[in-house]
Amino acid sequence: MVFVFFPFLDVLCQSFQGPVLREWRGIENYRILFETSAFRLAAMNTLRFTAVCIPVLVVLSLLLAIVLQNIGTSGRIFKSAFLVPMAVPVASVVLFWRVMFHEKGLLNALLAKLGGISKDWMNTGTAFWILVGSYIWKNLGYDIVLWMAGLMGIPSAIYEAARVDGAGHFQCFLHITLPNLKPMFYTITVLSFLNSFKVFREGYLVAGDYPHESMYLLQHLFNNWFGKLEFDKIASAAVLVVLVITCLILLLKRIWEQEGKHR
Repeated sequence: MVFVFFPFLDVLCQSFQGPVLREWRGIENYRILFETSAFRLAAMNTLRFTAVCIPVLVVLSLLLAIVLQNIGTSGRIFKSAFLVPMAVPVASVVLFWRVMFHEKGLLNALLAKLGGISKDWMNTGTAFWILVGSYIWKNLGYDIVLWMAGLMGIPSAIYEAARVDGAGHFQCFLHITLPNLKPMFYTITVLSFLNSFKVFREGYLVAGDYPHESMYLLQHLFNNWFGKLEFDKIASAAVLVVLVITCLILLLKRIWEQEGKHR
């Protein structure tokens, strides 16, 4: 109540007021917000980033969790390997980006030997996909652990009974594994969605306040507005982001509850 709810109520009020004197402006801040090209660009990039990353991360982590689960104890080294990125500091990730993708980095040196054209990859459309790869690499192990927890909660007797009845691996996966992992699917999707907002740190430390337009996210926009003391824009945009996130989470929760009733 003190550290989250009351401050958010203040932000909600400020979204209808001026930036300094806080005079009442009504919905003028929201109108200006939607007319701002930087906001539209950042919002579209953020939606694009989420739409690409979340499905890839959820599906890939599930497939790897099933593989590691079937490997058994001999796959402990692989399980540990997927958890290493969680312990890697952001500064180390940023250093790797600079060494690899800078105009004079290792990737351009390799391309030069192969006769390719060198360029600053962080100032091209490729920067978006580098950001996507960094997010998936950083969060893959976390989701694998959650999926494996869900897989271990499925009784092995169900699989044995299904195999006795002639069910194959794909049929077991489709009719046993997936239905039993739906509650975990809801949790992983929500956490992956919330973690997608943390990727701003790497992008900011590599490319600064104004990166290539393909990776210019809402967090970059908020940071720049904060530096210019445009609190009215920040407040109105923050309210919209909270509304979108809340609606998406409630939608996922409703789908999960309906699936639970059908079962």
